[in-house]
Amino acid sequence: MAEERARSFAPLDGEVDRFLRTPLGAALREEGPEGDVAVSSRVRLARNLREFPFPTAMRPRDAQAVLTRVESALAAFPDAAQYVRIRMGEIPPFARGILVEKHLISPLLAENPAGAVIVRQDEAVSLMVNEEDHLRLQTFAAGLALQEAYREADHVDDLLAAHLDIAFDPRYGFLTACPTNVGTGMRASVMLHLPALALTRTLGQVVEAVQKVGLVVRGIYGEGTEAEGNLYQVSNQVTLGLSEGELLENLLGIARQVIEQERRARDVLLREDRVALEDRIYRSYGILTSARRISTREAMERISDVLLGVHLGLVQGIPSRALRELWVMIRPNFLQYTFGESLGPAERDERRAVLIRRHLKEAMARG
Repeated sequence: MAEERARSFAPLDGEVDRFLRTPLGAALREEGPEGDVAVSSRVRLARNLREFPFPTAMRPRDAQAVLTRVESALAAFPDAAQYVRIRMGEIPPFARGILVEKHLISPLLAENPAGAVIVRQDEAVSLMVNEEDHLRLQTFAAGLALQEAYREADHVDDLLAAHLDIAFDPRYGFLTACPTNVGTGMRASVMLHLPALALTRTLGQVVEAVQKVGLVVRGIYGEGTEAEGNLYQVSNQVTLGLSEGELLENLLGIARQVIEQERRARDVLLREDRVALEDRIYRSYGILTSARRISTREAMERISDVLLGVHLGLVQGIPSRALRELWVMIRPNFLQYTFGESLGPAERDERRAVLIRRHLKEAMARG
C-alpha cells in the first residue's frame, strides 16, 4: 500500500517537474511595486481561431487541430525555446492540480484532457489552449504592474496573430465563447493582500464600493472561490465599449485606492491597539514555527498575519518571499508532490506543519 501511495505522486520528468516543484516562478519571486499590499498583477486575453467552433461545440479532432496550429505558431516565436508545452491528458491529476494552485491554468482546463498549457520558463506567460476559448493568454508581473503585464500580453498576442486567423469583428471586437468577454477579450486583475481591512471590519465597505464602479472582487482562485489568507483579486468586469488602455487605467486607479485604504487601516491598528496587533502576529508566528498539525485554511491565515508583521517591521529575519512561497507550498497537491506520496487529510495537516517549520527555518538561516 505504501509503495502504491508513493507511486501515485512519483516525480515527473524534465521541465514539468521543475514547474511542479517551484512555488514561485522567476517573474514573481521578488516583490514588485506597492509590494506590501499588491502581490501580483495579471492580464488575460481570450482569443479564438476563426475556422473552428468554440470549444464547447468542438469535436476531439478540432481540439487537436487547434493545439497543432497554436504549437506551430509558437515555433516561430523568437524565444520559442523558452516555452514548455504540457498536455492535460499526458499528466496525472495531481500535476494539473499543482498548475491550478500556481495559477498557471484554470480549474476548467485541468478537467479537459484535450486541453494544454504552454508556459514560459520564467512563468510570466501562460497560454491555455482549449479552455473556454481556444486561447487564453495570461501574463503575470509582481506587485502593481498592470501595464507591464499588458505590454507582455500584447507582444505575445501580436506574435500569435501573425500566424493565426483570430476571430475578430470590426463592430464587436474579439469574438469569445462567453458574451461577457466580447470586445477586448481582456480580463485584468490585481491580487491584493488586505489583512488590516479585514481586521478593522471595513473590508465589506471597500468591496461594495469597488463593485459599484464596475469592478469585481473575487477569492484567491478567481470566480466562484473564497478568499483565503486575506488575498483578493480585483478585476475588470466590462470588456466591451472601452479600450484596453481605459480598462487598465480604471483598474489601476481603484487598486491604488484600495492599497491606500489598506495602509491606513494598518496605521489604525498600530495606533489604536499595537499590543493586540503584535499579540496576534506573534501568536501566528509561534504556531507556524511550532505547530505539529495545521490545516490549509489556518496556515493561510497565520501566514497572512506574519506577512503583515514583516511589512510593518514587527517581524524580523523572515523574507517576505518565503511567506509568499508558503502560500503555494501548503496547498494539497503541491504538498503531496513535495513528500512524494498520497496523504489523507490528517497526514496532510501533519506534513504541512513539518514543511512550514522546515521552510521558515531555512529561510531565516539564509537571511
